Amino acid sequence: MKSPELQQLTASEPLTLEQEYDMARSWREDNDKCTFIILDKQLWADSSVEEEKCMVGDVNLFLTDPSDPTSAELEIMIAEPSYRGKGIGKEVTRMMMCYGVTKLGLKKYQVKIGLDNEISIAMFKRLHFQEVSVCKVFKEVTLEMTVDESVRTRLLGETAGMKERDYRNACSDRQEMMSQ
Repeated sequence: MKSPELQQLTASEPLTLEQEYDMARSWREDNDKCTFIILDKQLWADSSVEEEKCMVGDVNLFLTDPSDPTSAELEIMIAEPSYRGKGIGKEVTRMMMCYGVTKLGLKKYQVKIGLDNEISIAMFKRLHFQEVSVCKVFKEVTLEMTVDESVRTRLLGETAGMKERDYRNACSDRQEMMSQ
């Protein structure tokens, strides 16, 4: 997150290492957040590559309204520039949305995107999100999607070939490969 470009695209401020660790701890422990770390699966399959070198970005859900546990804010970040524009963001966004619908019972998604991040705005519109507001003060657009039965069916169909794996088991399998 030291990249000025990435900070601008994600509307983020620079953080100290301690703040980064605090944020990671919050993502892991808070009940109102869900985070998937995006890994390069080809690098991940190579047990000689350190796990941290496989990280590409993350996708997050934030349950922002305690009175409505079926609504969440969604964020996606492809941190490594060489991985952008390859459809990874769209793929993992669909995966997270499917997870939210099937595991968390989510029925509504919201995204807030900087007005100058035209690529992300276009991606979410291709995913059938609708623009609901523009805030000129914060220079961001808000897009939403309500999950009805047709959206649910489409999401499940688009992610049908994907398999959920427990990260701890995947790490154990990788450790076994490395020890052989």
